[in-house]
Amino acid sequence: MAGKSPWGSGGGKGSNDEGSGGDDSTSGDVPSSEGSKGPRNPWLPPGKDRGEPRRSASIEDIFKNRGPEGPRRTGGGGKGPNFRLPERPGGKSWFPLALGGLAAVWILTTSVHQVAPAEQALVSWIGGKYSRTMDSGFQVTLPYPIQSVDKENVQEIRSEKIPAGDTQKLILTGDQNLVDLSYLIRWNIGDLALFRYRLADPIETVREAAETAMRQSVAELELDTVLSGEGRAEIEQNVRERMQAILDAYQAGIVVQGIEIDKTDPPETVVDAFKDVSAAEQDAQAELNRARRYAQQLLARAQGDAAAFDKIYAEYRLAPDVTRRRLYYETMESVLRETDKTVIEADGVTPYLPLPEVQRRNRASQAEGQ
Repeated sequence: MAGKSPWGSGGGKGSNDEGSGGDDSTSGDVPSSEGSKGPRNPWLPPGKDRGEPRRSASIEDIFKNRGPEGPRRTGGGGKGPNFRLPERPGGKSWFPLALGGLAAVWILTTSVHQVAPAEQALVSWIGGKYSRTMDSGFQVTLPYPIQSVDKENVQEIRSEKIPAGDTQKLILTGDQNLVDLSYLIRWNIGDLALFRYRLADPIETVREAAETAMRQSVAELELDTVLSGEGRAEIEQNVRERMQAILDAYQAGIVVQGIEIDKTDPPETVVDAFKDVSAAEQDAQAELNRARRYAQQLLARAQGDAAAFDKIYAEYRLAPDVTRRRLYYETMESVLRETDKTVIEADGVTPYLPLPEVQRRNRASQAEGQ
C-alpha cells in the first residue's frame, strides 16, 4: 500500500502505474509520458517540466519583477499584490529610455553656457588644449569632458599695493637721494587667453613690471621734484606708459588703468635731518620773498619820483624863476619842519619865542603825570 508523495512517483519501471497513478491524475503537474524522468521539483511553478534546466535572472527579468522560472511574488507568501514597473507597448524595457534621458540632460547642461556681460570664457579640449574664447551671451560647446569652459570677469578693476603693508620701498632719485615711495596699481584683463596661457604668475608679473617702471621714472627726477605734487603726476603718467609697454612685450593680456602714489617720504633714519633742512629752506624762501617785496617797493617809489620830476621839469621850462623859488621853499620846509627854530630879525627886537620846544615840554610833562 503506497501513499501520496509530494515528490511525485518513485521513478521505477514497475511502479509507474501503481505508485503514481492517483497523484498524477489529481495534480496534473507532470504528464504521464514523462513520469520516468524523476521526482518533480516542488519549487517550480505549476506547468514547468521537472527536467528543464534552470537559468539565472537577466536584467530584463529584474525590471519586469520576475525570475527565470516566472513572476516573483511579494507580500508574505504570495498573498499580497505583486510590485511591477509598467511595461512599454510590446513588452520592452524602460532602461534604454532612462539611460537616453540621462544622457540628454547631461549633454544639455554641459553644452549650453551663459556668459555674463562682464565675462569671457575659455574653451579647452579634454587634454587641456586651448580651443577658443567665448564672449558674453548664450554659447554652445561640446559636452563635458570633451570640452570644458572656464569663465572669468575681465572688466573687474583689480588693484595691487606696492609695497604690501607698512614696509619701506626705498628708490634712488636722479640726485642720488633715497625716497620712501608707496603706490597703488589698478589693472584689468584685456585678453583672457593671453592672461591664462602666457603668464605663469600674473600677479607677480604685474608687480615686477610696476617696480621696474617706477624705479626708471624716479631715477630721472630730483628729490624735490619727486616730493612735489607736479612731480607725482609726472611719475604716475610715466610709470603707466612704461608698465603697459613691458606687459605688451610679454603678451600678458593685461591693461593698466592707472597708478596712484600714496606717499613720498624720506627714509626713516634721516627724517629729523630732512625736517631741519626743509625748515631752513622754508626760512630762506621767506627771507627771499621779503627782499623781493622791498625791492619792488623801492622800484615803485623811484618810478614815482621820476614821474614827478618830469612834471616839474615841464613847469620849469615854462617859468624858470617861479619854479625855482617854489622848489626852494618846499625844500626848506621839508628840512626845517622837524627842527627847533629861533628867528631873530634885527637889533632891538624881541626874539621869537620857540613855541615848538614849549609844546614838546608840555607833552612830556603830561605823559609823566599819567
